[in-house]
Amino acid sequence: MVRPKNVTTRYAEGLGKSNSTPWRDVAAKRGSVPASVLRGARSKAEITQTKLSELTGIPQRHISEMERGKRPIGKETARKLAEGLKTDYRVFFDILPAHEWAEAIEN
Repeated sequence: MVRPKNVTTRYAEGLGKSNSTPWRDVAAKRGSVPASVLRGARSKAEITQTKLSELTGIPQRHISEMERGKRPIGKETARKLAEGLKTDYRVFFDILPAHEWAEAIEN
């Protein structure tokens, strides 16, 4: 009996045939990849900038500036943000190996 392919398998097979642009390339053209990662991670966690500020001790104004690419995200700040967002701090620096990316943002 042949089983139908699951959604993940169909998606993975389609990646090689896709004409789409990887999100990191789009983010880089629009401004800051770390800013896009921060905005996306916060959105995924469904928390406000104010709540993230309370969780991390980082002023809300600074979080806003980071999300707009107006303030850099240093290593210590990335660690605080990652702890508040329950993710790996390396996602903010594009140094996380691709095979670990999905796992890092799922936690």
